[in-house]
Amino acid sequence: MNILFFILPKEKTHFIYDTYTLRQALEKMENSGFTSLPIINKEGEYVATITEGDILRYVKNKSDLSLKSAEKTRISDVEIKRDNKCIKVYSDIEDLIEVSLDQNFVPVIDDMNHFIGIVTRKSILSYFMDLYVKEKIK
Repeated sequence: MNILFFILPKEKTHFIYDTYTLRQALEKMENSGFTSLPIINKEGEYVATITEGDILRYVKNKSDLSLKSAEKTRISDVEIKRDNKCIKVYSDIEDLIEVSLDQNFVPVIDDMNHFIGIVTRKSILSYFMDLYVKEKIK
């Protein structure tokens, strides 16, 4: 099975650029309703995934952080604790499932490390649930 079946393309995905400020990242999370977002660079390459927890740890350790300083703090200054894995677009379904066991979504990249979208754990589970229900009905 091709993982492109599951992919939510970049154009429909919420992400941030590595040049964003801390405030911009927080606003993007707030507006999207997501607690983690992929980070890409200006060349479109996947860099990492940042979480609210990463930001909270940064804020906790910077006791003098204000809204003004959050506008000057680059998201690249925030330490990312967890290494969310990405997969290549030609990966097989087994690789996708294995990575999705530990992540809410899996970033998908092409051969040049360009971010092309994500696969959510929900979309994988929904697919297999539909298969299960169809088998049960037979």
